[in-house]
Amino acid sequence: MSRLCGRWVFIALLCGCVGCVFIFCEYLIYYPAVLRCAWPGAASGPGADGGAAAPLLRALVLSDTHLLGAVRGHWFDKLRREWQMERAFQTALWLLKPEVVFILGDIFDEGKWSSPKDWEDDVRRFLQMFRHPSDTELVVVVGNHDVGFHYEMNWFKLQRFEKVFNVTSARIVTKKGVNFLLVNSVALHGDGCSICQSVENELFKLSYALNCSVQANSKRDRCRDVHKFPPSRPIILQPLSTQHYPLYRVSDAECTGEDAAPPEERHQVFKEQYDVLSQTASQKLLWWFKPRLILSGHTHSACQVLHGDKFPEISVPSFSWRNRNNPSFILVTAPCCCSSCLLIYIYILRKLLVREGKVSKNISNK
Repeated sequence: MSRLCGRWVFIALLCGCVGCVFIFCEYLIYYPAVLRCAWPGAASGPGADGGAAAPLLRALVLSDTHLLGAVRGHWFDKLRREWQMERAFQTALWLLKPEVVFILGDIFDEGKWSSPKDWEDDVRRFLQMFRHPSDTELVVVVGNHDVGFHYEMNWFKLQRFEKVFNVTSARIVTKKGVNFLLVNSVALHGDGCSICQSVENELFKLSYALNCSVQANSKRDRCRDVHKFPPSRPIILQPLSTQHYPLYRVSDAECTGEDAAPPEERHQVFKEQYDVLSQTASQKLLWWFKPRLILSGHTHSACQVLHGDKFPEISVPSFSWRNRNNPSFILVTAPCCCSSCLLIYIYILRKLLVREGKVSKNISNK
């Protein structure tokens, strides 16, 4: 009888230990990972006249969530990856309390060929995973996996995406005096297609309006009826994952850091209009808007580039564990500073737990 009781006690303790490890690895582990992150810069920045302090905007930026669809997504892979992203995102919201969240495209993995029913299911899952309080705004940008590459994109897919997320392919979102330019870079192909022409026309209008806004004599006739924005250089947010395009660069050879591309991939030459924007489109954006910062996705890896010695760009890594073992997001204290929040701590802790489990098993076998 005592032996039977001992077995039940052992089973109960074993189940309790397994349950505690499961809760820690799948829920609590995200807290120490996110707690290592902090908003860069001071609580407020100097005013335009150097006097009164201006409030800074706290923005969380992530990219390439790639929610799996009905065609290529195995149910367990969906469950696993979506749970990881949901817990990481919800933990970051709770601990960091951003005022706005930007997702730089490739929200879905199969949006380019989803049926209406599959699209509705994907949207429902996204809204559940990335739910947020009313005082936090979620802004998304379209990516190539959402509507297809240039040759796959059409008005139906684009308008379907824009309707769900209340976005357009070219617009400016202003928060606390900071202008964020949202660009559908899939449409910057420069071949005169109807969508491309529409986006370029809208970008030209926005550029004109920004130029009028920063000019001291903007009350002249040519700027009189133009919508005015706060007089600040914009931050460009544009999607780019094996299809969201960063501005043109030859490769990731100069990229460094834990969340950069693996060393063996950094020297692979990028293809224009596929891996990165064309040189022409890149120069046009820089010339029209003279941005203080460009934030892009697409490559699934981090990189910092300085264009023309004065226009910095940060490529934001994928937020999905399916694309990399150390996903991360960017914390932006606009218009001041940026910092990266690497979730590799979760991966390291899990590896340590697995390693310790293997060591314990080997000791017990001996």
